Amino acid sequence: MNEPIRQLIIFTRYPEPGKTKTRLIPYLGEKGASNLQRRMTQATLQMIEPLMNSGFLSLKIHFTGGSIDLMNDWLGTNLSYQNQYGEGLGDRLKFAFLLAFRDGMTQVVIIGTDCPELNESLIRQAFESLLEYDLVLGPAQDGGYYLIGLKQIYPELLREIAWGTDTVLAKTLLIAQNLQLKTFLLPSLQDIDRLEDLQLITHLWDIDEIIAQ
Repeated sequence: MNEPIRQLIIFTRYPEPGKTKTRLIPYLGEKGASNLQRRMTQATLQMIEPLMNSGFLSLKIHFTGGSIDLMNDWLGTNLSYQNQYGEGLGDRLKFAFLLAFRDGMTQVVIIGTDCPELNESLIRQAFESLLEYDLVLGPAQDGGYYLIGLKQIYPELLREIAWGTDTVLAKTLLIAQNLQLKTFLLPSLQDIDRLEDLQLITHLWDIDEIIAQ
């Protein structure tokens, strides 16, 4: 059997004050919220660096806000960047999957940068599960998911989903069941979107320091 051609896609936003982590702006301020976005993206890249260096996967960063030049200035010119495309999250995910499969990938996993508990081992497990399963999901404790992986596109999985609600995972699993997809679930983890979520990262980072940067 041929070795899978794996691509990890990271969805992120350029950390412009006032336009990122907006639900945390009342607590962190515009600059503090954008600093948190900056730190979480950089931590995600650091986490997957061993998988990139070993040749286990390639990486593509799909971003919104800013520009290619600003992304190069922020994260470096050695990474591959792509503007997100589509009206809503479902369209943007579909576009990212289609682009990757068009480029010859046989396993594609998409993550965000809001889940500090996500680690190298879970990323590897997600890809390895695609050898046997059609779909891999990382359930988030808010009812969404922090990771989705496929080895071919199923557009139905990304349609008619109330994104940003606590029904995202359940609806996706129902659609997968209707499509008779064999689904693998990773451990449930917490995204960082609300004030109470910040408690999860106080042992990782000094929030006051982030706000003051």
